[in-house]
Parts: sequence; C-alpha cells; structure tokens
Amino acid sequence: MFSRIHVPLLLLLLLPITSPAQEAVVDRQPAVAGQFYPAKADELKQMLASMFARAVPPGKAKNVAAIIVPHAGYIYSGEVAASGFHQIDASKAYDNIFIIGPSHHVGFEGASVYTEGNFITPLGTVEVNRELGKKLIKECAMFSDRTDAHAEEHSVEVQVPFLQYIMKKHFRIVPIVVGANSQETCRKLADALRPYLNDRNLFVISSDFSHYPGYDDAVRADSNTAAAILSNSPTNLVQAMQRNEEARMPNLVTSLCGWSGVLTFLDMTTADAALRFTKVQYRNSGDSPAGDRSRVVGYCAIAVSRAVKQERTAKFELLERDKSLLLSMARQAVEAVVGQRELPPVDPGTLSEALRAPCGAFVTLNKNHALRGCIGRFDATEPLYKVVRMMAVAAATQDPRFSPVESAEIPDLEIEISVLTPMRRIHSIDEFELGRQGIYMKSGNRSGTFLPQVAGETGWTKEEFFGHCSQDKAGMGWDGWKSAELYVYEALVFGEK
Repeated sequence: MFSRIHVPLLLLLLLPITSPAQEAVVDRQPAVAGQFYPAKADELKQMLASMFARAVPPGKAKNVAAIIVPHAGYIYSGEVAASGFHQIDASKAYDNIFIIGPSHHVGFEGASVYTEGNFITPLGTVEVNRELGKKLIKECAMFSDRTDAHAEEHSVEVQVPFLQYIMKKHFRIVPIVVGANSQETCRKLADALRPYLNDRNLFVISSDFSHYPGYDDAVRADSNTAAAILSNSPTNLVQAMQRNEEARMPNLVTSLCGWSGVLTFLDMTTADAALRFTKVQYRNSGDSPAGDRSRVVGYCAIAVSRAVKQERTAKFELLERDKSLLLSMARQAVEAVVGQRELPPVDPGTLSEALRAPCGAFVTLNKNHALRGCIGRFDATEPLYKVVRMMAVAAATQDPRFSPVESAEIPDLEIEISVLTPMRRIHSIDEFELGRQGIYMKSGNRSGTFLPQVAGETGWTKEEFFGHCSQDKAGMGWDGWKSAELYVYEALVFGEK
C-alpha cells in the first residue's frame, strides 16, 4: 500500500493549484521485489539471462498472439515462464500487451484494470495504457479501477520484468487482475476483451497449475488441465478441473489458480479457427532444487499462435460427417425456433476445424419440392456452424416471401445448405461461369443474388440468369446488371435428400 504523506498547511498554501482536469498519477510500486524475484536491477538481469539461456528456444510457436505462463517465484517457475516469453516476437511493436492475472488477496466479482499510473520494477518504468483501461471500465460493468486488487498482487507484477528484459521496442501494458468467481462473469469479460485479440496486441495470461499435491499426482492433474486448454474449449477446461477434483488427490487445492483469466481467454478464442495452441514446457516445483516433491505447484507454458490467413477457395471441402452434422444442426434450429424453445447448446471444442472456420452460408428450406424459405449471408465473420444455425432460424421465420414455418410442416421440409467461398469482383459477364458460380450484384442501395444451383434448376442462359437476378432479386430492371458492381462466388451444396 502507498503511505500517506502529511504536508504542513502552510506548505499546501504555497503549492500551485492543480486544475481539476489534471489527474494525479500514482505509479504502481513493486510489491514482491526481493521475494518473488531480486530487488536489485543487476541481480534481476543476471537471473533473467540465466533463465532464458536454459529455456526452450524461440521457434516452437510462431506468430504468437498470446502466452499462458506461471507466476510463482522465479527460482521455481522462472524457466518455464521464460520458455513462454521466448516464443513471442520480441522485435515487434505491439499496440498493447494485456497482462491478465488472478486476484490472490482481494475477493471481488469482475476484473480491475490499473489506471492510476505506470508500473515500476527494479528494471525501470513500464507505461500503462491508462486511456484504454478507462475505456474498458466505461464500456463494461464487469471492469473497475479498484487499486486494492493490484496493491499486493504478484500475478501481474512478476510478468513485467520478463517483458522488460526481452522486448526490443517500447511497449505499453494493460494490467488486469481478475476476481471472477463465475463462468458468466468470465464470458462477459471475454466479450469486452475480444475486439483487442488481433495481430496488433499481445495477451499474457498468468496462472500456475495444480497446488500442493504430490509430484506424480501433480503431473497427472496438470496433464488433464493442459490438454483441455490446448483443445481451446472453455467447457473442456471446466470439466477437466471437475475431474481432477473428483479424483480426490491428496492436498490438491486447485487445478489452476488463474482459472478465471484462462477461462476468460478461452471464451475469447474458442470460435477462432485461426488460432493454434502449443504446449511449450511443463515443470513443477518438485523439479527445482529448492522444491519439495511431496507438495508441489505445477507450471506450464502454452503459446497461442495465429495461423496465416489463407483465402478460402472452391477447393474448400467438408467431410461427410461435417455435412451431416450441419444438416442436423439446421433441422434442430428450425424445430427449436418453431417450437419456441432455446437452441440446443453446441460445444465448439467437439467440432472439426472446417466447421469452426469463418464462412458465409445459405440455408434453403423446400417443402414438397417447392421453395419454403431461403436466407443466407456472404460475410465470413462467424464460424460456419453458427452461421448455419442462424440462417436456418432466419429461413424458417424471416423470409419476407413466406409466412413463418409452422410445426405441422416440419416433417415435410427438406433442408439444403450452401457453403460459400469469398466473393470476387468481375467486370464482364464473360468472366462468369454458369452453373459453377453464383452472382451478387449491387447498385446503390439495391442488391441481389442467385446461388450457383439456380442455373441448373431453371435452365436459364447466362443472360437470363443475370437479367432475372437484376429484375427479380435486386429490383434494378432487366438490364440493371450492366451498370452494377458484379461479384462471383462458388458454393459447396448439400442437402438431406
């Protein structure tokens, strides 16, 4: 805590008056220097150099977006932490480095962002992005600026010297201490933080693993927990911790002391198919010369890397089981919305990479071989399985050409799904391949589309295909397409029959 300084009244009268617009800056002083790590700069640098020399070399994971690293005393967990930090691009200029750790001293629901000033360690001052912190607090009620959560907390502080030692360019941090006790709070925190999970920012998630079981039990428990995290599934993580608890390992207090921060992060990432989780290194305190193997704490470094985005082409394929699962999801969504029930839950961790990949899609409902509803979206901003569920609901209830589907009709419905490739601009009808490509045309605020299969169903010529789309779907007249912006796309089409 910060000590109060008593200033004589006369001296106060002589001090210049501070404008209300000028906020007092209170830098966060080190709380565990000399305990968790050396308090002297030269000793700290020497220890960091030694840990990085023994750590897993860079390159085990590339294009790293986040790391999960331990926060114990450096003599116990420092090498594992260094192995995690070794995987980040130390020469990259990040907009922000978010450091998220659990609260060990203050109980509260939500998360606290330090916005009073900068962070001080024996290696110097690290800038805090106070404006961003205040923005998070303003926009999400789960965030606060309570300083007591940071005053004695080590989970964030111990990560800062690693960054100071390894980063080659100036960086700013967003220090967050999480006190959440519920999964719902973690989901709300994730919603607020998800927009910042991009290639301009880095996330450092601070957590130790099992606390106080024997060495062998710790290895088993930590293996379960790590596997769940590597699956990128919040559900799997919660279940793994429950299984560890049900195993009744002697002296096991927790499987993951920073579970709230890790769970928040998995809630942010679970639908992002471009992320890859890599286990970098595992140790526990029993591996340290200073450790007691009868009561240990587990440490694991995990790197989360972002795959280089590749443009999805017509060669994108779905396995037959993926198609069957999507059709089943679509039918369940229709049955749920027509029956006024909630959609059944889906665990993304059980789905294939293709189903979690961002894709556009259309869902078509046919009844007795006649169209009963069809709605879709082109933008590839949501995972395919989510888009299919949403479009199935929309096709059953929101197609303006039809009344909503009724329960008695469901047995007669046939569902067809069209998974779309990204749109490509063309400048002439000669570039269009009838039967293989769909067309999307736009002029001003008018637009319309025909899926590729429409050509086979109607037998139209290329000119008729364009004319009908322009007239019937876009409302631009038969020749309106000639002055419109034209885009083509392809579709992987499959149905129940």
